[in-house]
Amino acid sequence: MVREDGKRNFALRGTDGDESSVFSGNTPRQAALKAARRLDPASSEDAANRTEIRLREKGTDKVHIYEGWAWHESAPDDKPDWMPDEITEANVSKQGIEHLDE
Repeated sequence: MVREDGKRNFALRGTDGDESSVFSGNTPRQAALKAARRLDPASSEDAANRTEIRLREKGTDKVHIYEGWAWHESAPDDKPDWMPDEITEANVSKQGIEHLDE
């Protein structure tokens, strides 16, 4: 379901089907990136573990499946004062869409 501001809600699904968190975004990828930033970050992108992220679009039977990973990186030189020196970066790769039979 699309909200008035154009964003959609996506529930993070576990392997047993429980939905622990909700992420919002204009696209499923935007919500998946938010979910990936919560993963345990590695020291570099190459060393990062790939984790499956399953997001069910609220109001539909679609489950968007992504492979996500996160890593620590130095903050840019022109960072604002409130930003820490080391930040968490993330990336995702779409694996497909499933439809629930429920």
